Amino acid sequence: MNMNTTVFTNARLIDPEAQSDEIGSLLVRDGSILDRGAADETPPEGASVIDCQGRALAPGLVDWGVKIGEPGERHKESFRSAGLAACAGGVTTVIARPDTLPPIDTPESLEFVTRRALDAPVNIRHMAALTKAREGREMVEIGFLNDLGAVAFTDGVRVITDTKVLSRCMTYARGLNALIVGHPQDAGLSRGAAATSGKFSSLYGIPAVSPMAEVMGLDRDLALVAMTRCRWHADQITTAAALPALIRAREAGLDVTAGISIHHLTLNEFDVGDYRTFFRFTPPLRTEEDRQAMVQAVADGVIDVLASFHTPQDEESKRLPFEEAAPGAVGLQTLLPASLRLYHQGGLSLPQLWRALSLNPARRLGLEAGRLSRGAPADLVLFDPDTPFVLDRFKLLSKSKNTPFDGARMQGRVLGTWVGGARVYGDPA
Repeated sequence: MNMNTTVFTNARLIDPEAQSDEIGSLLVRDGSILDRGAADETPPEGASVIDCQGRALAPGLVDWGVKIGEPGERHKESFRSAGLAACAGGVTTVIARPDTLPPIDTPESLEFVTRRALDAPVNIRHMAALTKAREGREMVEIGFLNDLGAVAFTDGVRVITDTKVLSRCMTYARGLNALIVGHPQDAGLSRGAAATSGKFSSLYGIPAVSPMAEVMGLDRDLALVAMTRCRWHADQITTAAALPALIRAREAGLDVTAGISIHHLTLNEFDVGDYRTFFRFTPPLRTEEDRQAMVQAVADGVIDVLASFHTPQDEESKRLPFEEAAPGAVGLQTLLPASLRLYHQGGLSLPQLWRALSLNPARRLGLEAGRLSRGAPADLVLFDPDTPFVLDRFKLLSKSKNTPFDGARMQGRVLGTWVGGARVYGDPA
């Protein structure tokens, strides 16, 4: 009897690589995908059989840009709690941010979080800071950090204003084929802003910034990419006005990609309502026109990556006046059902969604995940895209409960999550 073989039968296979959505079966052996077949294919003798009953089976999500509070803010989120939330949300690979206290900016700090991440039941890979203390003045030891497994380098939402420092970082990173993640924003214009400028922010008296701050920041960064020819990724592109520059850069042969958060794809500026601080984000929520344009950009492949940008904040950080409240929301457990809103609204097919949620981030970061093809790791999520539920933030497994979807009607429930062929979430029966 082969105890290391599992067959998923009668599954709706969502394949982002082939852009297919069809009923079939999946054979997993020793933690890797071995083969695919017909829905009712006879399993090998001794194999464990999981009847998916027509539910969707897809690669586990690769969530790029997750904040974990170790070191420094473990009361907001630990590796263990983030891992449990990821399992419940169908996230099998977490790409953690370096904006901890202190930041991940030395080989020693990277080694520390790499060891701590073993507490989590999912794969966790780390980005490192681009400059020491994320202060934008002195480059980190990119070579050493790269050798220790840093998948990318970023100062997060702190924009490096000194273009000479940034260009040196880019030049050095290019020599190592390292990936730099930028936050396109004009630091001067966006300082202190908590909303997108317009009638709504004026009516509510919220400090605001024009979306042009994003366009200006993107233009500057792309000019430096053209000069240095480094590999570069924009963490969030949220306004339609920024898309032409991104398209031109690719047409010019620059190695650039871009992402967006699920909150910017499913919410708009009016969701702020009566100064609800769970809707305070960086960049701020945009107009409905921008939101719709970004959904189309994901469908067209102009925006490559969709992520939660999971940012846990405690109650004290959010129970403040809107412009003073800490930005961000938890999202590991809500990324999948929130993304399914776009599917149910007809904006994106499931293969298109999973291309942005799983395949593209894995490819960009050089990971084997995100595929259903032979030899790929058996990192999988089984879900029913149609199951309705009302989200209760206090049932989330994250330590922090700051979600804009509290009380929202959602569709799509995770039934099981597997990492390396081992079930880490769901009822084995």
